[in-house]
Amino acid sequence: QVQLVESGGGLVQPGGSLRLSCAASGFTFSSYAMSWFRQAPGKQREWVAVTSAPGGNPDYAHSVKGRFTISRDNAKNTVYLQMNSLKPEDTAVYYCKAVSQGLHVYWGQGTQVTVSS
Repeated sequence: QVQLVESGGGLVQPGGSLRLSCAASGFTFSSYAMSWFRQAPGKQREWVAVTSAPGGNPDYAHSVKGRFTISRDNAKNTVYLQMNSLKPEDTAVYYCKAVSQGLHVYWGQGTQVTVSS
């Protein structure tokens, strides 16, 4: 059974940090490019970051570049998103996404990140 399970979300103050994790199972994790997306209330889901299969070549949305870092541990079937210098506009549900070269696509259920004083 394919699963992507996000964790690590929560409430933080502006300027704080969080590390999100996405644990994968049921497919060959190292063969999939992994991405993070986010969706705020009333807004479209937007792409945040990506790392290629089997790893490396990270890229980021302009809004998070220099603050967020995507990484993956293929031995643990897990992709991470380290978020620093968080801003209120980063508040959203964060989702991980897996994509194969054959364009198989899987989504996680999301984890809530709230940045507020």
